[in-house]
Amino acid sequence: MAAFTTHTPCQATPLHHNIKILTQNANTKTVHKATSSLHHYSSISSLFSQTKSTLFSNSGSGSSWLQHNPLHHDASSGSGSRQGPIYSVFRTKPAEVASVEDLFEFICSGPLVDKMGLTQEKVAESIDKWLFYGSKLCRLFQLDELYLTTPQKARFYHYYIPVFVWCEDQISQHASKFNDGEEIPPLVIGFSAPQGCGKTTLVFALDYLFRITGRNSATLSIDDFYLTAGGQAELREQNPGNTLLELRGNAGSHDLPFSVETLTALSKLTKEGMKMKLPRYDKSAYSGRGDRADSSTWQEVEGPLTVVLYEGWMLGFKPLANEVVKAVDPQLEIVNKNLGAYYDAWDKFIKAWIVIKIQDPSCVYQWRLQAEIAMRQAGKPGMSDEEVKDFVSRYLPAYKAYLPTLYSEGPNGSHPNHLLLIEIDEARNPILGI
Repeated sequence: MAAFTTHTPCQATPLHHNIKILTQNANTKTVHKATSSLHHYSSISSLFSQTKSTLFSNSGSGSSWLQHNPLHHDASSGSGSRQGPIYSVFRTKPAEVASVEDLFEFICSGPLVDKMGLTQEKVAESIDKWLFYGSKLCRLFQLDELYLTTPQKARFYHYYIPVFVWCEDQISQHASKFNDGEEIPPLVIGFSAPQGCGKTTLVFALDYLFRITGRNSATLSIDDFYLTAGGQAELREQNPGNTLLELRGNAGSHDLPFSVETLTALSKLTKEGMKMKLPRYDKSAYSGRGDRADSSTWQEVEGPLTVVLYEGWMLGFKPLANEVVKAVDPQLEIVNKNLGAYYDAWDKFIKAWIVIKIQDPSCVYQWRLQAEIAMRQAGKPGMSDEEVKDFVSRYLPAYKAYLPTLYSEGPNGSHPNHLLLIEIDEARNPILGI
């Protein structure tokens, strides 16, 4: 698998350099549109040229760059709005000045462009949208768009924005299936990705872009459907000695009827004035064992809803033959049996899928360790290294058993035309080769 290599710092180049590139790959009308957009982007960029990024961690690895952002929805907080601070996932080195004119070429070099069927001409035709999205993401994450480092540019223009463009296309395809005047239920997009790989940050960015482009969106996590503390205690008692079901996480530790009720209600949120509250889970309750947050803290969403972004570490997992899972870990047998009910509770609601692929599940341990270290450095409670190891060990058997099938066959019930598979490296950036 070829690794994705980021560009070296680019020097400012004359605008005619990109005009030449665009001319070679698009018609005259498209060239004029893209060039005008670049000029416009340059002017709005100048308004923020004095903004400096002050939200970077010193570790250089940063587990989550959401934790200082006042807009971030953190399920562990137990609050309906999921607010929390932000840490940067990027390195803290002197900013590299990249010219606005270089962005078109940079965008077209991204590993997802070809995968999504985007040509340079198509990118040029919509370049104004790409630049607008990039500008908004810079504001959201408090970065100066004229002083983005190469990793920051890659995160926005090679990852978040291409995925958003893909989601927009999926929404258009979904809407086209309905006749004029018919109520269109929201498209549920599932994000299946291991813990710590950045799916929550991705969903956060996408939700923001949907909102600024005038679409009502809702975000959900499979964490929101964990059993109550009492239900989890019963599960533990029913499976004595099974460490995979001792705490929340694996199949069997979710309230599936509650998830069906919630997702069904969301699908009916098609009219103006309709409202409902989204459940949230408080991971800090009962000394970290967790419990469903009080309904008074749940976030309210309004119709008409366009899209639901539903993320989770085990979305799309398919039950396997017993001998397969027992060879990985005998304790998985009951988990595998429980998994059989998850398609009707979760997967059948999802009509478009984004699967984030990792090369080695052991990355989860490192990412989680980074998260806890960052929390401790910020003066917040965090698990010790041993506690992190124990926590991740409860998920690794499921990763080893189910990820190969997920990557080779796609999620349970998915269609190839509505599936985007993205492989990321240890820095959580897309790489070439899928």
